[in-house]
Amino acid sequence: MKTRTNFTKGIFASIIALTMVAFSADVEKKKVDVKNSTIEWTGEKLTGSHAGTINLQEGYLEFSKGKLVGGEFTADMTSINVTDLKGDNKKKLEGHLSSDDFFGVKNYPTAKFTIKTAAEKSNGVYGVSGDMTIKGKTNPIAFDLKVSDNTATTSLVIDRTKYDIRYGSGSFFDNLGDKTIYDEFTLNINLKY
Repeated sequence: MKTRTNFTKGIFASIIALTMVAFSADVEKKKVDVKNSTIEWTGEKLTGSHAGTINLQEGYLEFSKGKLVGGEFTADMTSINVTDLKGDNKKKLEGHLSSDDFFGVKNYPTAKFTIKTAAEKSNGVYGVSGDMTIKGKTNPIAFDLKVSDNTATTSLVIDRTKYDIRYGSGSFFDNLGDKTIYDEFTLNINLKY
């Protein structure tokens, strides 16, 4: 009886192993070309806005039978760059954005997004949902991602207060007047793979 049980367990384990190999062979991981990919940000305040870039540190997209099924991306938060200012004003804002008031890059040098689900809505446009981690806090986020010709693009809006970034937020502080900074910022992302 023990031999039969071991034999059955062995067959069951073999079936699971073969299924996992078949599935993993079916998923193609495509590495993102970080040098030719871009992340552009825009943050707004009551009296105007600022814009800049963040470098992608690494990332990949996963495809099964030509359809997007997953992926993961890491941004280098130490690379925060302000593109609409020059000189001392540029350095001052970059320093402030890197400080604990905002992204705390000394303690949190990277931000990460992991795709949990991807469903094609129309030709090459996917509804994507996953987990965004910024400043050590993880929250779910969903957006549309357009995929074609080895390029994936999206524009998404992030509520910074969900990641404990509350500096200048009218949602948490009174009497800020024209010093109010809006809670949401926009990322325009262009990934080459």
